[in-house]
Amino acid sequence: MVLGFRKKTAAVDEQPVSTPSEGDEKVDIVSPKTDFEKTVASGVEPSEVEANREIKFLKKLHKWDANLSTDIQEELEDAATRHDAQAELDLINLIENDSPYPEVRAAVRNYDEHHPSATIRAWTIGLLLVTLGSGMNMLFSLRAPSIIITSFVAQLVAYPIGRAWDRVMPKFLTSGPFNYKEHALITIMANVCLTNGAAYSTNTIVSLKAEQFYGFDFGWGFQLLLTFSTQMVGYGFAGLLRKFLVWPAAMIWPQTFVSTSLFYALHDHSKTDPSKANGWSIARYRYFLYVFFGAFVWYWFPGWIFQALSYFSFATWIAPNNVTVNQLFGYTTGLGLIPITFDWTQITGFTYSPLMFPWHGIANTIIGVVGFFMLLTCILHYSNWQWAMYLPISDSGSYDNTGSTYNVSKILTPQSTLDLQKYQEYSPLFLSTTFALTYGLSFATFIAVIVHTVLYHGDEVWMRAKMALGEEPDVHTKMMRKFPEVPSWWYGLVGLSCFGLCLVTCLVWDTKLTWWALIIALLIAMFFAVPIGMVQATTNVQIGLNVITEFIIGYMQPGRPIAMMLFKTYGYISMLQALYFCQDLKIGHYMKIPPRHMFWAQIAATLWSSVVQIATLNWAFGSIEGICDVEQASHYTCPGGRVFFNASVIWGLIGPQRIFNIGQVYNGLMYFFIAGLAAPIIFYTLARKYPKSNFRFLSAPIIFGGSGQIPPATTLNYTTWAAVGWLFNKYIKNKYRGWWTQYNYITSAALDIGLAICTILIFLTLSLTGTKAPQWWGNTVISSTLEANGEAISRTVADGETFGPSKW
Repeated sequence: MVLGFRKKTAAVDEQPVSTPSEGDEKVDIVSPKTDFEKTVASGVEPSEVEANREIKFLKKLHKWDANLSTDIQEELEDAATRHDAQAELDLINLIENDSPYPEVRAAVRNYDEHHPSATIRAWTIGLLLVTLGSGMNMLFSLRAPSIIITSFVAQLVAYPIGRAWDRVMPKFLTSGPFNYKEHALITIMANVCLTNGAAYSTNTIVSLKAEQFYGFDFGWGFQLLLTFSTQMVGYGFAGLLRKFLVWPAAMIWPQTFVSTSLFYALHDHSKTDPSKANGWSIARYRYFLYVFFGAFVWYWFPGWIFQALSYFSFATWIAPNNVTVNQLFGYTTGLGLIPITFDWTQITGFTYSPLMFPWHGIANTIIGVVGFFMLLTCILHYSNWQWAMYLPISDSGSYDNTGSTYNVSKILTPQSTLDLQKYQEYSPLFLSTTFALTYGLSFATFIAVIVHTVLYHGDEVWMRAKMALGEEPDVHTKMMRKFPEVPSWWYGLVGLSCFGLCLVTCLVWDTKLTWWALIIALLIAMFFAVPIGMVQATTNVQIGLNVITEFIIGYMQPGRPIAMMLFKTYGYISMLQALYFCQDLKIGHYMKIPPRHMFWAQIAATLWSSVVQIATLNWAFGSIEGICDVEQASHYTCPGGRVFFNASVIWGLIGPQRIFNIGQVYNGLMYFFIAGLAAPIIFYTLARKYPKSNFRFLSAPIIFGGSGQIPPATTLNYTTWAAVGWLFNKYIKNKYRGWWTQYNYITSAALDIGLAICTILIFLTLSLTGTKAPQWWGNTVISSTLEANGEAISRTVADGETFGPSKW
């Protein structure tokens, strides 16, 4: 029997992420919990019936597990069919000694060590980084171009600070050498506020507060309660969903592997055994430093010195004024059909590093990109579907019937409500071809994720609903049993408290969002947390609810733009926060941090970061002259708030009924709901009929929703991302498994952090000081094309003329 597991030692082509060094104390797994474990622990050889029952349980639990290799699934099938007791016991023993997933084995140790985590050092450094990161991200989010300080930066910066603490602070404040569990807790605290930049609620606050937008300043109380409630209600959801999204071995959360690998590399400088890494012996710590410095130095070229390396659209340089060439091959408002870039930002800027995605997730995403944003987009655009040729082929703007940017001020009353007569005199709303397709694909994704979960994971969800912690044979879950678990009622209390804050926020102030609409928003978030969470936890592909929440509230409470913003925030961000919290809980699960330490660290960091961000925002509005003006001297133009304001007017005032109803411009996109229903059924039928074929890897939610960042992303971003993903997670993983096990995730961390540090340095030292990049061909050629200036448009109208329907 040949399996990709390891017992006490590594398989021939793999090496554990590290082994216990001399003096480290290896922690034993705690007492058995399941009947099968108790039988084994008693010293009695389990019967074939008991072993077969366990094998069948595992087989059913992982029936549609795309991350479990076909070979392993065949071993489970064979063992269950032959009733070979010894083979069954060997297989169970291998699974229970380590993860059955090579990604987990490559990034997470299958043993634990006694190290403190919630120390004074960890809390101090964690809150310090939360304070600095929250404040800087909030301030930077008000500026265009903006920048986000990511949690990877905090993870790297925490290491030298922790080591310096050891040298400077008195012994009673050190709790021993700075260790990876403290480091993990610090990073988890930073993740609360740095994962996605400034809190989503701050865009709502800016659009309300700024005089250039609504000009309604509800005050600090509203701002704090809105941010607390939107950030924290998801935490209540996350705790209640642990048995579905955190504890199961199948919920691997690929993005966590970069963090766990970096923890081990920074705290373990030992060399790699070349016999286990395809001949490489360099220590992972040293390898990380080399790649990090290389990425840092290289980004100065595409990021500042030779920016054409980033947008290497040579076809448009050859024919800068050819509309069709610019539309097909441009990288800004074109399709980017010749994807060449030498910039890691272009590869990861919209989708994260491809090195952390399983290949099947990448493959499903690229199927959607090619099918919808290359083929279908060209067919629709060049057939002038809904007057598409009068608009850019791909951008995220909204246009009127002259091809100009939609001027929302022309349809507003002095009270910022819709003036229907002005709307009928002005223009219906038009979108670029890819932007319109994005809405249709969002509709399909909304239905597909429900149908997919019912068909593929319905039995699994029901089984897990009845299971307790540790009933599944998973080595990491077993090791976590030694720590007191956080009672579910703790999370329930957090959720109920935040629900009360939500009601206060929406009803005390004149937000126009009714209490029943708020409940619907939260129910949407909670209902979709499991199906969308299962997709993200197994593929790293994130599916959003922002479009569908806008769609729902636009029909439920039309003409209420502020209510629309709040409904979207509660319906979308509550779920997103829940998934971010689950992802961090999985990091703690892998690093063996006591759950109660995690609970208090996440809550404290979330509340404190909310206070810091609101304080920073109000300071900026009181101190920066002309903030949010388009011509603001230091570029503090509030881009996020501006987008939110425009979206609230378009979807809250014009409403989906004037865009998607029968007879309206984009009514045809409603057929995507049918596509979202049919595709999972078709894929499931094919997978059942041909269980050993690649049909089992097809995922309708990812095919429809995996490319949701287009626009403003282009196919360039996704095709280059997929190419790099194939190289590392298909080719190298299969051919050089030892190297991949040791260095894949460290490579990802080094490239991401090197890029991030260089970007921050360029931003702080050059962009903020108004310094211009070198003015030579390598920097000017990218702005000399039609598509770079948004002018690659096939048809135009003369002054005084319009296109589109005569009535709307």
